Order: sequence, then structure tokens, then C-alpha cells
Amino acid sequence: MNKRDFPKIHFYDQDFVDIYDKTWTWIQDFWTDPKTGENSTDGYFIYPQNGLLHLDQFEAVFSSFFLVYSNRNYPANQNIDYFYERQEENGAIRWKYDINTNTPVVDPSNPEGIGLPLFAWAEFNLFHKSANKRRVKDVMPVLQKYMDWIDKTFKQPNGLYAVPAVACGMYNAPRNNAYYPIDFNAALAVNAMYMAALGDILNDKDLNFQYKRMYFSLKTRINSMMWNNETSFYHDLNQAGEQLPQKTIAGFWPLLAEMPNEDRASQLIAHLSNPDTFGTDHPFPSLSADSPDFTEQGDGFRGSVFPPFNFMVIKGLEKYQRWDLARECSIRHLYYMLDGMFPNNPDIKGDLWDAYLPCKEGIAVSDTNPQFPRKRCLHYAGLSTIALMIENVIGLAISLPRKTVDWIIPNLEIMGIENLSLKRNLITILSNKSQRGWEIQMESEKLYYFTINILGQKKKTLPIPSGKCSMLIDKL
Repeated sequence: MNKRDFPKIHFYDQDFVDIYDKTWTWIQDFWTDPKTGENSTDGYFIYPQNGLLHLDQFEAVFSSFFLVYSNRNYPANQNIDYFYERQEENGAIRWKYDINTNTPVVDPSNPEGIGLPLFAWAEFNLFHKSANKRRVKDVMPVLQKYMDWIDKTFKQPNGLYAVPAVACGMYNAPRNNAYYPIDFNAALAVNAMYMAALGDILNDKDLNFQYKRMYFSLKTRINSMMWNNETSFYHDLNQAGEQLPQKTIAGFWPLLAEMPNEDRASQLIAHLSNPDTFGTDHPFPSLSADSPDFTEQGDGFRGSVFPPFNFMVIKGLEKYQRWDLARECSIRHLYYMLDGMFPNNPDIKGDLWDAYLPCKEGIAVSDTNPQFPRKRCLHYAGLSTIALMIENVIGLAISLPRKTVDWIIPNLEIMGIENLSLKRNLITILSNKSQRGWEIQMESEKLYYFTINILGQKKKTLPIPSGKCSMLIDKL
């Protein structure tokens, strides 16, 4: 087995395997060396639009969550490092750069070029997939300066942060008068939470305390000012601090930040199964279905389903141990993506897209934006076809520094992963039904600790030695 191959997945529905394999095949077309214009993994992972080569901070962060599974064929940190290298003296990192000129691309409605601050979340994930503590030490000063800049530039006397709603990437969402966007404030809390965790990795108690304090301060304010008991939802605020009526997908960021208590979390999560709000046929629309601005054709952020926002919601569900719902919604979402990939109409060539219809199969449509949705936008689609596939459909959670693999599944099915590279260790985990019952077959080059969690039935942690071995579930 060549470590440079991609990990193989096994699943009872071959279409899921095909869409996963196809994503890896296509990714190579989007790595560009800006100097030569050639395809090269020494370059950057770029989605070219209108002949422009722009690097987007949101895409850089989110794409790292599936590039970590490439068995090091693609560097998951390369795009992120590009942004760190552009950091200005005052700590600013802008949300978009022209890669040919290395200059910020600034929208007049967002003059500071601020984007959702999520670098620490990405770095925490990179650490658990690479165990590279040296990298955490190297990037920490950059992340601290960036957080200081955000604090000085956007923090208001009430303790919340005011940025233009367009900075959150939801370009045509009906968020007029949003002065304190819920997603920016909750994403900043997510970043602070992971900054504290990175401080912990470095055994730096001062760093850990500093960002924990920032996190709890934000958590208190968001919970007291942005939660609405009547709608059971988190809302944007206007400049006067009053809640705005719209319910958008942005209201789920607090789940990822572990903000709501169990009671509120249950109320918020109930929206994801409610067809009148966010429980549409294709989960989850970017705007609540009961909004007067919601449209079934998607029209950008007026109802379309976007993979990175689904990824965010599903990772939020994990924080509250809603594994079943996270898996069920991942599978439903992937079935709708499969419909776009293999349409029933022979005249339509299937592909992956960055936005889908909320109430039936098909890609989202916009009457005002002819470039919407973006075809083969793998920065978004790969989150579903690779990351959700491995983490939520197959159900694997991997941590290299802890030497652990957790397999969380609601029930046993024929599935698994083959030749996933854990640094210098290739592992294979497959479940099959034999005459002796359900059997998990494993292969590894080094020892690691394996936890199988069949929800509501069995949970067991075992040391897995190097070489081949198998276990019978009935004997656990």
C-alpha cells in the first residue's frame, strides 16, 4: 500500500463511495501555483471565478477539515498559512486576497475586510490530525495578534462585537440593520474557546486563562442578549441592541460554541426537525422556512442549503451528543448531493455544487446572480462528501496526539475505512457480518486505542496492537 494513496471508504451504498472517490480525483484540478499558473500542490487550493484567483479565508479554514484526510497528498494548512503570512503590523488579516498581487480584496461594505474568525478551530483540528505541537507554538503569536486586532477594532462597550453582516459571508441574507451579527460573535467565542485549548496544548496557563475569560464573557452576553425564549432561537441585534426578527442558519453557531444549556440546546435543535423552520426535506436551509423572505428556489442565502453551514450545524450537534440526528442529517444531505451528481435526466450532466434546493432535489437557483451556484466548488462540497462521510456517516473521530480512534455508530452496518494514514501509521477498520456475527477487522502498523460506541448498546475501549486483528461484537 502506498501512503500517497487516499484512504478508501467502504459503505453499503456504492454511490456514497463513488462521490467520495470522485471528489479526491477532482481536487487536483484546483491546486494552482500562482507564479506559473500550473497545477501544483506547492501552490494553493483555489476556486477560479471570472478568471480571478482570489483566496478566501472562510474557504481556507473550512477546506482544511477535509484536506486532513488526504494521507498528506494535499497540505491542509497551505491556504491558512498564506493568510498568516499576510498579517499586518496591527494584527489584521483580511478575509480575501488577490493571489497574483498578494493584496487584500476589500468590499466597500466591509472596509476592514474582516471575516469570520475561525483560525484557532482549524488549528485545533490540524493538531489532532497531525500531532504537530511545534506548529501550534509557531502560529500562536499570529493568532494572538489577530485576536487583539479584532478586540481593538470591533468590540463595543456592551461587550459584543459590531461588524458588517456581509463579513459573515451570507451575502444576500435578509439581515438589514444587523449591527451585532450572531454568527460573528458566536464564531469569535468558538475561536476563543479553541485558543484556550491551544494554550492548554502548550501548557501555557496564562494563555488558557486569558481566552477562557474572553469566551465566558461572550457566552454570557450572547445568552442574555441574543437568545429569544419565544422563538427558541438566537437572533442578530440592531445598533440599539434590539433583536431582529429573522431566523437564519447563523443562529446555530452558538451550538458549536457550546453556549446554550441543555434545555435551550434541545429547543434550538428541535428547529432542525421542524419542517416549518429548518427541518426542510434537504437539511438545512440558510433561512427559516417560515420567513417571508424564504424562497424554495434558494436564491443565495434566502433558503439554499450550503455544505459549510451544514458542516457547522452537524459539528454543533456533536457537542451535545446528538450523534443520531447528526448522522441522519448527513446522510439525507448527501442523498440530495447525489441527486445533483447523478440526475435522472439524461440531458443534464451531473456535478457537485456549492448550493442546493431546500425542499426538493436539485441545485439552488438565483434570478439575480447568474454565477450562482458555483459548479464543482470543492472547497464547500468536500466538507460533505469527505469530512461528513468519514466523521458522521462512517462515524470515526481520530486524535493522533491521544493515539485514539473513536467509532461512534447508531447500529452496525457493513462499512469502514481502509489505509487511513495516522502520521506514520496506516490503519484499517472494517465491520462485516460473518457466520459468527458482527465482526470488526483491523489492521495497523502501530499500537493505538480504539473505542467502539454502538449507541445505547455497547461502549468499549481496547488497545489495538500492530498487525491484523479482529473482534466479535457479541463477545465485547
